[in-house]
Amino acid sequence: FSILILYGSSSNSISNSSRNKAAILIIALVVAVVVVRVAGTVAILLVQIVILVAVLLVATRIAPLVVVGIIYLSQFGYLPASARNPSLGGLLDASTWTKAVQDFQSFAGLNVTGELDEETMQLMSLPRCGVRDKVGFGSDNRSKRYALQGSRWRVKGLTYKISKYPKRLKRADVDAEILRAFSVWSEFTDLTFTPKTSGPVHIEIKFVESEHGDGDAFDGMGGTLAHAFFPVFGGDAHFDDAELWTIGSPRGTNLFQVAAHEFGHSLGLSHSDVRSALMAPFYRGFEPVFKLDSDDVLAIQALYGKRSTQGGNGLNPTSGGAYPKTTQKPIFSPPKTPRDDQLCRDPKIDALFNSADGETYAFKGNKYYRLTENSVADGYPKSISDGWPGLPGDIDAAFTYKNGKTYFFKGTKYWRFNGRSVDGDYPKEISEGFTGVPDHLDAAMVWGGNGKIYFFKGSKFWRFDPLKRPPVKSSYPKPISNWEGLPNSLDAALQYTNGYTYFFKGDKYYRFNDRTFAVDYADPPFPRPSGHWWFGCKNTPSTTGNIMDNTEESNLPSSYNYDDHDDALLFDAVLLAYRILLLIALRKAYENVDRNPLLQPTPIRLR
Repeated sequence: FSILILYGSSSNSISNSSRNKAAILIIALVVAVVVVRVAGTVAILLVQIVILVAVLLVATRIAPLVVVGIIYLSQFGYLPASARNPSLGGLLDASTWTKAVQDFQSFAGLNVTGELDEETMQLMSLPRCGVRDKVGFGSDNRSKRYALQGSRWRVKGLTYKISKYPKRLKRADVDAEILRAFSVWSEFTDLTFTPKTSGPVHIEIKFVESEHGDGDAFDGMGGTLAHAFFPVFGGDAHFDDAELWTIGSPRGTNLFQVAAHEFGHSLGLSHSDVRSALMAPFYRGFEPVFKLDSDDVLAIQALYGKRSTQGGNGLNPTSGGAYPKTTQKPIFSPPKTPRDDQLCRDPKIDALFNSADGETYAFKGNKYYRLTENSVADGYPKSISDGWPGLPGDIDAAFTYKNGKTYFFKGTKYWRFNGRSVDGDYPKEISEGFTGVPDHLDAAMVWGGNGKIYFFKGSKFWRFDPLKRPPVKSSYPKPISNWEGLPNSLDAALQYTNGYTYFFKGDKYYRFNDRTFAVDYADPPFPRPSGHWWFGCKNTPSTTGNIMDNTEESNLPSSYNYDDHDDALLFDAVLLAYRILLLIALRKAYENVDRNPLLQPTPIRLR
């Protein structure tokens, strides 16, 4: 406006050419101002769009974590059941959500933060009992450590029957383990348990899968192992037959320990917040020497009284208040003298695979071993040339594909066997039959997550799909660090019959959880000595040092980790919620909500 006034006041004293120049200057300035204003508006709009996109990305990452938390906390009594299904009227505000997370953390003995941090999500991913931790939503905290559901049997002579047995165990073995699980409770009370094969009983036991008629479907291997009903609801116990139930073995899921826990529910006990108690909700893994915690003893005696000298069918507690220990009977006969063969002196193996007939074999040098549930079968090792005529020793990798053929790799060559016989004109070049796969491999396996073949070498891995052209995508190789927790330069890999994937390096092994796509969280932690857990060795030397040190190359940030089009590494969104990136995003989101009152919609209706 100043320029326009100046132009008008001096128009009589300047030439036409000067006036024209001034007009051009004024127009240019006006256009410049308009452009700046428009550009500024566009810039603001762009910033707003970026912010909205960022919020959307954070929301899509947070949502799976919140969903899995809501499902878990409502399933086990920390939130009302309606929270799992908003269509039924489930409303959830911020304070209710935070209190539910805090209650779970307090019950589980974690740091009470009210946030779904990594420690909390790890505990939520552990196998556990399917019975609710809190019998009634909103119930007050109990004053005693142990928990009583409130109902009990009015008689002390109880009967039971197994109406459906597990698929993978002998009936006689199951009968013995179930009876022994009941005796855990009869040792400290006057309760007696009598098995029956027919007719009405107090407690009915079933091994079933998925939906089985009680409205509480099992979820397959891992997750919920079993559940039982309190006396007021009949006392029956159901076990997920998708689990690999084992007896006296560190592998799979120990039947005796889970059954003893579930029968505690059948007698009226709720979950305990004492981590060492049998009635704690989380499966702790195989315990060769089992001891009932004093918290469990106090709980069962609060319902049924102490054991008298005349009643019961268990043992009296030992003097001094200590409780007798129970040693689980192994399902194999361990060697009378410690193993002192090459495999125990140096547990490092060359290859490991499951054959088409279901046997598991380990290759080392020019020898091979057949593995049992806990050890090496009698009569081994044997010569590879005798077991697989035409196959050399010092194999690099091996796997059995779904066509029933077993493939062996060494150097630049590979062999295909049908059973124990060479299946045609072999060996052949790896580059000929497995285009895109390198020579001199470290390990190979068929992964159960997608049925594809995976090859490992150094710090890289390759995915091979024989039905695609090319069979190896151009985005490979990728860093082994994609498989969270695994080291580089593996020795062997195997998808075992229990559904887990195992990786071996040196004298150690890792159990990989395909659901969380990370090395499994367990106690004792992984890696573990393979000589002790796989080969039945008494003394297992550690010769590899720190085998977790990946090379700098595999630890570099890489776009390989974020290949959204690679279905080999895509998992259900609920399972991806366990990743640390989502945990960080959730924390930031909650901080923003706490600071900004405009971001406090209460209650929140989840869709």
